[in-house]
Amino acid sequence: MRPPLTGGRGGGGFSGGRGGGGYSGGRGASAGRGRGGGRSFGGDRGGRGGRGDRGRGRGGDRGRGRGGGGRGGMKGGSKVIVEPHRHAGVFIAKGKEDALVTKNLVPGEAVYNEKRISVQNEDGTKTEYRVWNPFRSKLAAAILGGVDNIWIKPGAKVLYLGAASGTTVSHVSDLVGPEGCVYAVEFSHRSGRDLVNMAKKRTNVIPIIEDARHPAKYRMLVGMVDVIFSDVAQPDQARILALNANFFLKSGGHFVISIKANCIDSTVPAEAVFQSEVKKLQQEQFKPAEQVTLEPFERDHACVVGSYRVPKKTKAATAA
Repeated sequence: MRPPLTGGRGGGGFSGGRGGGGYSGGRGASAGRGRGGGRSFGGDRGGRGGRGDRGRGRGGDRGRGRGGGGRGGMKGGSKVIVEPHRHAGVFIAKGKEDALVTKNLVPGEAVYNEKRISVQNEDGTKTEYRVWNPFRSKLAAAILGGVDNIWIKPGAKVLYLGAASGTTVSHVSDLVGPEGCVYAVEFSHRSGRDLVNMAKKRTNVIPIIEDARHPAKYRMLVGMVDVIFSDVAQPDQARILALNANFFLKSGGHFVISIKANCIDSTVPAEAVFQSEVKKLQQEQFKPAEQVTLEPFERDHACVVGSYRVPKKTKAATAA
């Protein structure tokens, strides 16, 4: 007689129950040996009997992987020294490997599973820093690329266009600190959901799920800002930046824009695209001061930093 398909307490069958013999030997398996039933046909990953193999994996190899190797590098404590970077609010953690870090505004919370480093102070308190990954953040890539000034500093008000899930926004939020404020604009509802969840814990982030092409829609939410950071990979990103600057950026304020050459014109060399974008910015009352490539971290990307509607007096003063 054929054994039933799903063995009950003593039945044999394809997924043997407690005493089931057959393809996945159970506790008293007819085809298996003893408890582990590893010798039955499907004994590798048997039902209850397969626990022999599977259990060994869990306690043995898999456990070793989890506990042993760890995630390498940043283990915190006394071995890591955190020094201030020349940009205010940014720090460098010097340990086995150097890493860019920001001081965590919400200690104990990671935003995107990044590593955290706790450093003991002289008075016994602990300060927590979050590692800032330049492969996931254009701003971090620009800092490591040697940008002269990012203008985002403690206490600054920042309008962040193209906030996505809020990975870089969370670091900008660390940078500006509790006195500063980050208005994060993101059009996609899917990314916006993560952004809003991140903003629940960070009181200085104001998430705005709206199209950056229409700043008039969120003009009631955003005040005047010191800096606009733009990371919208759109062909008309210079125009988008200009529209927002017109509404929200104070005279003499600054902008940081990440330009992705491919999304503007993929038929010409990246350098030509960057030049034409800088020209467009100059026509819109922006004064680009510097351009850095994000090369090892992003392909064909550049970051342009500069000022907006610089008052005449300061121009005369700098000339003198």
